Amino acid sequence: MTLKDKLAAQRIYLFLAALFITSLVVSNLIFQKFFYWYPFDVEIFGAKLFEISVGILPYPITFLITDLISEIYGKKRANQVVIAGIFASVFSLLIILVSSQVPATSWSYVDDETFSLVFGNSAIAVFASMITYLFAQFVDIQIYHFWKRLTKGKHLWLRNNFSTWFSQFVDTFTILILLCTFGIIPWENFQGLLISGFLFKVIVAACDTPLLYLGVYLFKKRFKLKVNEEIALI
Repeated sequence: MTLKDKLAAQRIYLFLAALFITSLVVSNLIFQKFFYWYPFDVEIFGAKLFEISVGILPYPITFLITDLISEIYGKKRANQVVIAGIFASVFSLLIILVSSQVPATSWSYVDDETFSLVFGNSAIAVFASMITYLFAQFVDIQIYHFWKRLTKGKHLWLRNNFSTWFSQFVDTFTILILLCTFGIIPWENFQGLLISGFLFKVIVAACDTPLLYLGVYLFKKRFKLKVNEEIALI
């Protein structure tokens, strides 16, 4: 690979990392709003199926990106993006904490009460999300590379879906346990939200498989990569 190609691969990696970090931080900030996605009018344990937080919308993007980075750039680079996401989450938490301590002016469009209502639980949410995110993402990367070694770089759909499904269940289960423990979500909603959240993520993971295939195809065509070959960044 030429120096020009390596520089291009580096730029693409930075854009993927930026998209990953943005999706992660935003999902932590908007999680308090819940919506009802209603392809089916079904209730499970007293909760409507797919009655879920809007924070779940950008979050699956992070797993798609880590799978793509794992496939093209390798395990080490995927882990680096995960660590960068943790740093960004902690930094966003500090900004929220400082902002909440600064008193609003009398003419401020958003007063202290409104700000606290919207971002008051963000500290707990970011803390819970960081724990589950760290665990789930590393699980996803480990399983992905296990299947990649086992299949010798073939059957991309297998490692993409198996790693994402398992890690998404771990993520959904753990964060709901923490949010219910801290009193942000009532325990009676736990089972319904667990099933709804996990099923939604499974559907999204299945839908993003063609996107992963497209991304891998474009990378391999652009950088002339062989089966199981990864880009070594400078």
